[in-house]
Amino acid sequence: MADKTILLKKLQSFDFLRGLDFGMLTKLAESSTWKVYAPNGILFWEGEVESNLFYLQYGLLKVLKSSPDGREQVLRFITEGEIFNEVGVLAKKPNPATAVALEESGVWLIPRHALEEVILAHPRSALQIIENMADKIISLVTLAADLSLKSVEARFIKLLLDQAEGDSIERRRWTNQTELAARLGTVPDVLSRVIRELTREGLIEMDKQQIRILDRESLAKRA
Repeated sequence: MADKTILLKKLQSFDFLRGLDFGMLTKLAESSTWKVYAPNGILFWEGEVESNLFYLQYGLLKVLKSSPDGREQVLRFITEGEIFNEVGVLAKKPNPATAVALEESGVWLIPRHALEEVILAHPRSALQIIENMADKIISLVTLAADLSLKSVEARFIKLLLDQAEGDSIERRRWTNQTELAARLGTVPDVLSRVIRELTREGLIEMDKQQIRILDRESLAKRA
């Protein structure tokens, strides 16, 4: 779906590009390149200098930190329609994390030089980019507080309550216990014990397709 008219239409809806004339938006779209990542494909590695701003047209990504012993901590998920990598574009420093495709993902890469032209011509666009970055910093602070102050059980319950549609969460191909553990900042064995305990108490039910909340009120009290 490498259609630059789709990208141009999306660029017109970005808050930080409002006020730009059509010619500049067209130039920004024309300078962009299209790339499709297979599941588990790496968009960029932690420590690399990545000079593109990314727009995820379709698919799903995760951003993670890795320890020397191979443990992962998922920092955030990136969903369809989001832009990301503002740090790499604006700070010109190595990326602090790795971005991985969880499913086939189509991404537009907007080069730094094109974005710099926009910022120089319209400084207000930089303010909106900074606001986007500030929102992400707030999310990281919340994550750090949860990891420091809440138990694995409390973090898992919060995830269930936040993500459930009705009283169920669909388990996608990549939503295995290893991935869930990485998201919660723990290891699979610890998460397995939490799941067994909540299941034994009749609060949740889990199979290959879904995680179902059986007693939302009691579950919320445990969090």
